[in-house]
Amino acid sequence: MSITKHDDHWSDENGNKSFFSWFGGEDQAKKALESLDDCKSCTNCYDCHNCSDCHNCSYCYGCSRCSGCSRCSGCSRCSGCHNCSDCHNCSYCYGCSYCYGCSYCSDCHFCSEMQGIDGEKVGDPWKASVEDLNQKVYEAVQADGALEMGNWHSCDTTHCWAGWIVTLAGVLGKMLESRTSTEFAARVIYHNSTGENISPTNFCLGNKEAMAKIKELAAYLYSNR
Repeated sequence: MSITKHDDHWSDENGNKSFFSWFGGEDQAKKALESLDDCKSCTNCYDCHNCSDCHNCSYCYGCSRCSGCSRCSGCSRCSGCHNCSDCHNCSYCYGCSYCYGCSYCSDCHFCSEMQGIDGEKVGDPWKASVEDLNQKVYEAVQADGALEMGNWHSCDTTHCWAGWIVTLAGVLGKMLESRTSTEFAARVIYHNSTGENISPTNFCLGNKEAMAKIKELAAYLYSNR
């Protein structure tokens, strides 16, 4: 497979693209592009097979025109899908999780108003967000031993980067995490909070590299206010 380097992304002969900014660097973006198998016109996908016109998918098979999916199989015509997880044979779905054989679904994300342990309405986990998220993560990891990239959650006061994002989002963050995964929930919360996407490769950094990146994002927040 022929791969070509551009100013901000890699592309291959099947029209697939992987952007440096999405994967956190040129090498990571190239690795993601090389992981695709017989995919066409996909953007920022990873380890997918026989997909076409997809965006930001991972571990998918046979998907078409999806966005932000994870661990999908046999999806087709999923135009405008977002934040799907462990879905199979879906069509025209939005915000689904752990679905099978769905068709022409719309806005079927858990429940619109989830209930807490006391029966109170706590809101929609898919809308979990944290104001000034980058700054709050940076403040949280300043304590000794607060950042440990080797585990999602080591204890109540020690988490990895993704773990802190979920923790700072409170009960909605925990609910989203319990129904998807820590990495997936953190990416959704980050997007809801900042309007930006965060590359999952950031959650695989060592402690020193992650701390530097967290500090960089917190500084960027204040410089652009």
